[in-house]
Amino acid sequence: MEGMKPAPTARPAATARPAAILAIILASYFMILLDNSVIFTALPSLEADLHLTTGQLSWIQDAYVLVFGGLLLLGARAGDLLGRRRVFVVGLAVFSIASLLIGLAPSAGWAIAGRALQGIGAAVVAPASLSLLTASFPEGRERTRAVALYGATAGIGASLGLVIGGALAHWISWRAGFFVNVPLGAAMILLAPKFLPETGRATGRFDVAGALTATLGAGALVFGIINAAEAGWDSPLTLWTVSAGVVLLVAFVRIERRAAQPIMPLRLFASRRRTGAYVARFLYLGAMIGFFFFTTQFMQEVLGFDPLQAGIGFLPMTAVNFAVAMANPRLARRLPGSVLLLAGILLTLAGMFWLSLAGTGSSYLSGVALPMVLIGAGQGLAFAPLTSFGIVGAPAADAGAASGLLNTFHQIGTCLGLAVAVAAAATVPHGPATAHLAAQVSAALTAGSVLLLLALGTAAVFILPADLAARRTNNRPTAARTSPLEPAR
Repeated sequence: MEGMKPAPTARPAATARPAAILAIILASYFMILLDNSVIFTALPSLEADLHLTTGQLSWIQDAYVLVFGGLLLLGARAGDLLGRRRVFVVGLAVFSIASLLIGLAPSAGWAIAGRALQGIGAAVVAPASLSLLTASFPEGRERTRAVALYGATAGIGASLGLVIGGALAHWISWRAGFFVNVPLGAAMILLAPKFLPETGRATGRFDVAGALTATLGAGALVFGIINAAEAGWDSPLTLWTVSAGVVLLVAFVRIERRAAQPIMPLRLFASRRRTGAYVARFLYLGAMIGFFFFTTQFMQEVLGFDPLQAGIGFLPMTAVNFAVAMANPRLARRLPGSVLLLAGILLTLAGMFWLSLAGTGSSYLSGVALPMVLIGAGQGLAFAPLTSFGIVGAPAADAGAASGLLNTFHQIGTCLGLAVAVAAAATVPHGPATAHLAAQVSAALTAGSVLLLLALGTAAVFILPADLAARRTNNRPTAARTSPLEPAR
């Protein structure tokens, strides 16, 4: 990049303590993912305790996602310019303090503000954690395993958060789900400087225009999507904010094309595998957020589960997800990463469609648990290649930007996916309460199945051909081993 000299990247920590490095990164990332889902099973308790309106209750979740999604690219760039370990520790501190404030919240406004502050910390920690991981592990088997575990954390964190949230809300309080972050965050803050390598600082100017348009554009788009879920796509506020978001993001792309030191190097989209991974992740996570949101309601309102039982109800998916994710590195040595990804999305689609058939007469075993087994297996196969293909071939200087893009598509995908699921559920005619909710869940999960079908098509068109071509060129057992520092193909 003209006018910019990246600081030397830390040498991969092959002789350091890789187990400690991986544990710190995964524990920190898990903490963020946990709070993105722990809130779902705790919502009824939180609503009763703080006397929240329906709108305030939705903003407990939306404030976090809005700020997280809007600031991700900025957080990723901050790591490149200021040092990734440095901003990682600062992000952990912000996230932990925000968790404490939410746990102490006496009112709705306090809790919503705390969730927004959490989003700031998460927007720094998420991209820094992935770029630190690629800087800490040498290419080949070690990095393949580390990225596979990182991808597995993304899937397991969401589902396990529901279990933990339900258990804590049932046995202690909804506040305990946030208090638990404080000692965990403090431990990671103390351990990170001892074990994580510092990547140094990239020299040059900060892309202020790019940062502003990216942050405001992504924030406006996420806000509009959130508002659409409540007020509809024909709402003037929805139309204005979505339009403003699109205009700002178009301006952002134009700025990045001319910037000497862009916050989002457009060359990252030159790789079909990276571009396909971004879009597939967007669609896949869009489907999964609707699954979590509506399946929790189905178990509590249709099957009569309490929050703890609903949380435990996700264990079939969590257990299978974990088992398959642990086997993923071995599978990746035998099969192309693109094949594992396609198989994972297909299994998730089969499970989602099966679950969409559940109704008031369904049992937990046949209507929920068995479909969850397929969804868990699909997640276990899909998340690691979705992560590795999102950073494959990215130059060392762009590692933070590639990580930020991956997480940006992740977060905006969840926003849009939830809006789509809620909109689909709203088309169900009114009727008896339980039957009406069951029909809404079915409609929402059917919409999720459509998103997964689109994700499957994206992976088949963009990722599979490019991955097989790269395998033939590199003559390697799996493209999931491809180093993020190799030239893109």
